[in-house]
Amino acid sequence: MMTQARLHSLCLLALYLTTGYGQEGKVSGPLKAMTLPVFEGQEPSQIIFQFKADPPAVTFKLTGETDDTFKIDSDGLLYHIKALDRETKAIHNLQIAALDAQGATVVGPVPITIEVEDINDNRPTFLQSKYEGSVRQNSRPGSQELDPAKNPSYNLVVSVKDMGGQNENSFSDTASVDITVKENIWKAPEPVEIVENSTDPHPIKITQVRWNEAGAQYSLFEKEKLPRFPFSIDQEGDIYVTQPLDREENDSYVFYAAAKDEYGKPLARPLEIHVKVKDINDNPPICPSTVTVFEVQENEKLGSNIGTLTAHDMDEENTVNSILGYRIVEQTPKLPTDGLFLVQTYQGVFQLAKRSLKKQDTPQYNLTVEVSDKDFKTLCFVQVNIIDINDQIPIFEKSDYGNLTLAEDTDIGSTILIIQATDADEPLTGSSKIVYRIIQGDSEGRLGIDTDPQTNAGYVTIRKPLDFETAAISNIVVQAENPEPLVSGVTYNASSLATFKLIVTDVNEAPIFSQDVFQAKVSEDAAVGTKVGSVTAKDPEGLNVSYSLRGDTRGWLKIHPVTGEISSVAPLDREAQSLYRVRVVATEVGGSSLSATTDFLLTLTDVNDNPPRLVKNYTGLFLCYPLNAPGSVIFEATDDDQQSLRGLHFTFSLGSESLQNHWEVSKINGTHARLSTKHTDFEERLYEIPIRINDGGRPPLEGTVSLPVTFCTCVEGRCFRPAGHQAGIPTMGMAVGILLTTFLVIGIILAVVFIRIQKNKGKNNVGSAQASENQPLRS
Repeated sequence: MMTQARLHSLCLLALYLTTGYGQEGKVSGPLKAMTLPVFEGQEPSQIIFQFKADPPAVTFKLTGETDDTFKIDSDGLLYHIKALDRETKAIHNLQIAALDAQGATVVGPVPITIEVEDINDNRPTFLQSKYEGSVRQNSRPGSQELDPAKNPSYNLVVSVKDMGGQNENSFSDTASVDITVKENIWKAPEPVEIVENSTDPHPIKITQVRWNEAGAQYSLFEKEKLPRFPFSIDQEGDIYVTQPLDREENDSYVFYAAAKDEYGKPLARPLEIHVKVKDINDNPPICPSTVTVFEVQENEKLGSNIGTLTAHDMDEENTVNSILGYRIVEQTPKLPTDGLFLVQTYQGVFQLAKRSLKKQDTPQYNLTVEVSDKDFKTLCFVQVNIIDINDQIPIFEKSDYGNLTLAEDTDIGSTILIIQATDADEPLTGSSKIVYRIIQGDSEGRLGIDTDPQTNAGYVTIRKPLDFETAAISNIVVQAENPEPLVSGVTYNASSLATFKLIVTDVNEAPIFSQDVFQAKVSEDAAVGTKVGSVTAKDPEGLNVSYSLRGDTRGWLKIHPVTGEISSVAPLDREAQSLYRVRVVATEVGGSSLSATTDFLLTLTDVNDNPPRLVKNYTGLFLCYPLNAPGSVIFEATDDDQQSLRGLHFTFSLGSESLQNHWEVSKINGTHARLSTKHTDFEERLYEIPIRINDGGRPPLEGTVSLPVTFCTCVEGRCFRPAGHQAGIPTMGMAVGILLTTFLVIGIILAVVFIRIQKNKGKNNVGSAQASENQPLRS
């Protein structure tokens, strides 16, 4: 028969399964410490978690803060039999143990924490049923429409909802709020207008600002930094101008008034103060310059505008103080009559009034002009220059300058002919100045013509080399023109044209190379006989050209005398000379055998044909003897190939396997390596260590170098070896013996020489005596 407890467990399990609980890894698992969340207010008998235990555990025991609320059955189902309330108790600390059939604890007790999760079961409430407050007009954003004259107070009903008011089950509460609207007196004053150059005593109050409550601290600051700031404010909020203002210096001011509390914190946004400086007529008219100059052509029509005089007034524009009037008060000279000019009263525009001007009457008029405003008058001066019109054309003194014969090698810049035209217009003006232009016979621009600015003579010069072969005879046509345009109705004619015939005679010229410099590039390992470049030259007279080389100091090249092809005749070596320069001579065959020279530049590109080597002769490498610890020396490698093409990335190794127990080589970077000892047992002597260095080129080259390392006694960080122990240096005893032996040999040599000298003297004396006996007697 099933017990009541067993029936209750089965019911709970059925509920547990039908509601989706009991899935592995979610609401069931082994007995271990954990925290389990449970929402408050749930109906009793809600399952929280199912604990599982392996045999021999057969049941579970619950202890701790159960509060007669939490239960666990023998199947490990933990549940609560009362609704939970988070506001009463939010945390319940339980312990669960697994028991065997005899009631002994198998696992645990294990701490289990129940956290009661909140649900919305409490309404929000105001602390007061009624609130009071006030707001100043225009004192806060959004309050601009508040006007205490219209609505001095407002009554508001304020509602509060929890859950953000987004749920139909949210709770709410209300309260009453009474708002009183007060006038805000912190307002920007109306713009202020101040008459300039006031003579009243300063400072002068011009406006004021007030904060809403007493005790505010007032200050002014500028919108833009000015050389002087002529305003101040007192602690009553009254604003003053501190000195007379000058509208011509500054016609308006914009600055700010600020109010701060006793701690220096701003009470509100600063107020913008506008001050306009009102003009008075305190400036006379100013002439634009000492003398205003107009130029008028002598054929101008009556009523023509000849210029505008624009005077200035520093007073305010577009007011009666700055309106200027113009009047001519004097004309000098009065030739041919007075009143030749008039000026528009308010525009300052000058016009011809009576007749066209003639330069022969006078080349210049001086006008005195009165410029006035309502209170001041100023005299300005106008100079009117009469400009001659270009109504005369240049005329050549002769139309044909005949034949001109020149050799084709005439120097560039040579003057070959002087031509002359005259112009009847005013001298030394644009109307009479003459410009000569070749309009026919010189399409190549070989000739040019320069004009003497004083005499208008034209000097015909050579600008480019003459060439008999292309232009032996040229019929040159020259036109004389003015730089200024002719007046209407006047045109150039045959009187402005002149001709001459240029005859160029032939001169035997040297060959001409097609380029100033010839260049070529070839690899340094090019085979002997490889073509490395070519040159070309032509003789202006059409003769054949023969080529030869000069300056081939290394004997690397040869040139074909007919074709100009250059080829190698010996192995090339970039390391010996990377840029090889030779001179190429082109000589005409026949004729005068003239020749020309140019440079041929041969650039040799690198190939990896040099094995690595040490960067220097390492004779001073030493290690202090005896070694206290393994030592090392650093050395550097290089090679003679072009490093910029491949960089330097050497690899290093010992040159003999027998040394590997004593030495080792380690790479520091692409060019440096370290030779280190592997132990300290070395003799005090010189060791020659073979080092293999590979350059990693294409193809790679390897070289073996000998690195000398001396083990020696060190004194103050320097290698020291006693003289008696240094190879090649004699000891003191040896030195004395050598010196004595030297003296002995020298003595023997001197004795032998002395004996021979004595013997020779004896022989000479005997010979002389015999000669005397054999000589006949003379009377």
